[in-house]
Formats: sequence, C-alpha cells, structure tokens
Amino acid sequence: MLRTLVFALGGIAVAAGALTAAAGARGSGIYLICLGAAIILGTAFERWRYHTNSPGASLDGAKRRARRAEAQDGPSNAPPTGARWERTGERFEDPATGETMEVHYDRASGERRYVRTGESASGK
Repeated sequence: MLRTLVFALGGIAVAAGALTAAAGARGSGIYLICLGAAIILGTAFERWRYHTNSPGASLDGAKRRARRAEAQDGPSNAPPTGARWERTGERFEDPATGETMEVHYDRASGERRYVRTGESASGK
C-alpha cells in the first residue's frame, strides 16, 4: 500500500515537472522530473538492494559476523582462552544447526565470540 502510494507520488512529480517545463519554467520542471524519477527509482530498487535469501538473514549483525567467521575458521566448541574473556550470559539458538550458542566478550577489544554449548534447542 505504502509502496504504491510512493510510486504514485513519484509519478505525479514527474508529470507535474513535464507540465511545468512545457509551460516555460524549465528549471522548476527539470527539478520536479528529477525528484520524481529519484523517488520512483529509489522505491523500485529498494527491495532489490536489501533483499536476501541467506538462512541467517534474521540475525543481527554481530551474529552474522560470527557465522561468517565460523564458516571461515570452523566452529568453536571450546571457550576462548585467557583471563580477558568473560561470559555475557547471552545464549541463542543457531538457526542453521539448532545448537545453543553462548557469547563470550573481551572488554579490551570489544570482540565477541560465539561458542557451542553442546546443547541442542530440542533438548530444552
């Protein structure tokens, strides 16, 4: 509904710009045509730009980065070593594997690591 309304407003701006340019006010007409075209193109390509089919699309940015790092480095079953790492108490279910993941945080660097707990979500 909103998308249709935005397309209609863009079309009205283009039409008004064409009429204004034809009436002699070229600067205003060209401005309206460009504005309407930008609205139409922006609305048309907005879905293409932000659309994704990846299985982790509903995850927030930190979890997506962790999934990418896991895919490159392999999954981690052991918590990070060193006194600087601390558990945050956050846990979530990995939608790809169904396993429960635990979050560890390094205050010095701000880095977060996601560690498998060995529990499956169905075991809760």
